[in-house]
Order: sequence, then structure tokens, then C-alpha cells
Amino acid sequence: MREKRERKDAPLRSDAQRNRERILEVALVELTRSADTPLSVIAKRACVGQGTFYRNFPSREALVLEVYRHEMRQVAESAARLLATLEPDRALREWMDRLARFAMAKAGLADAIRQATSGPGSPAKPGHNAVTEAAELLLRACEEAGAIRPGVTADDFYLAIAGLWQIDPDGDWQPRAARLLDLVMDGLRAGARGR
Repeated sequence: MREKRERKDAPLRSDAQRNRERILEVALVELTRSADTPLSVIAKRACVGQGTFYRNFPSREALVLEVYRHEMRQVAESAARLLATLEPDRALREWMDRLARFAMAKAGLADAIRQATSGPGSPAKPGHNAVTEAAELLLRACEEAGAIRPGVTADDFYLAIAGLWQIDPDGDWQPRAARLLDLVMDGLRAGARGR
């Protein structure tokens, strides 16, 4: 049993990792389009066999929740990378665009997530801790640089951008999201020490 557990926790071979990533990319597109997309269609479009697919994702619920977690991880992990290459306020604004893309994908996935987490004995929807920590990282870096007003918390930030979740993800959402996020960024900059 211990040997089997160690194998399960071992890192994936590079080809297996590529297959898994491809399945997640295709699943995001297909499940956003329709929560009822057959898993066989996702496997076919990801160019993997049924065995490979089910080895990675034994059920629809497992796939949907991993797509959601994967997207959240991508957004969260991008915060530190952006801070390493951009001024803090530019990193925050760029990260906000990534968060908007995640919000639109999440809105498209809402039906699939609801189906995966609503039945008796279903797994819980993943939490947002990593994304909240990423927002805090960016906000603190901006505050230390004097680029935003002091004392803004991640909760404040999410209340300010809550309008993202009101935008129709099926419409031309990018210009509306950019305008909203520019307004939020302007508000964050008002009262900054460096201004």
C-alpha cells in the first residue's frame, strides 16, 4: 500500500504532464461552452485515449474541480512572476486582467461547477485562499512602493472589483472589464504616498 501511495505522489513524466495540461486546457474551453460536454469529446479533442483521460480524471467531478483549481493556481502563481518583472502597480494592474479572465472562465464553468459540487456526498468547491494571498502580496508591494493608498485589504479589493462578476462572459466583456479595472486602479492610487 505504501509503495502504491509513493508512486501516486511521484511527479508525472513530462509526456504525462503535457497530456494532463492539454486535457485541462481543452476541458476549460469545452465545459465553459457546455457543462454537459461528454468526457469522450474532451478526451478526443485533447488527443488522448480514454485510458489516459480516466487515469488523470476518474470522474466528471474530478475533472471540473481540477480545471477550476488549475485556473486559480495559474492566477495565483502569476502574482510573484509579475512582481519580479514589473513595477508593483503595473504588476497589480496586469494581474487584475488575469483575474478578469479567470472570472469570465469561472462564470462559464459555473454550471459545471454547480453540477460537480451539488449532489449528496459531492466534493466541496475549492477555496480561494491562493488567489487571496496573491492579491495581498501585490497590494502590500504596491503599498510599500507608495503606489496605492495605505491599508487596502484583499477584502476591500474584491469588493471594489465585484462588478467583474456582473459582466456577461458571452458578450464583448474585455473592454468593459478593462474600464472597470482601470477605474478601480485609479481609486487605489488616490491617496498613495508616492503621488
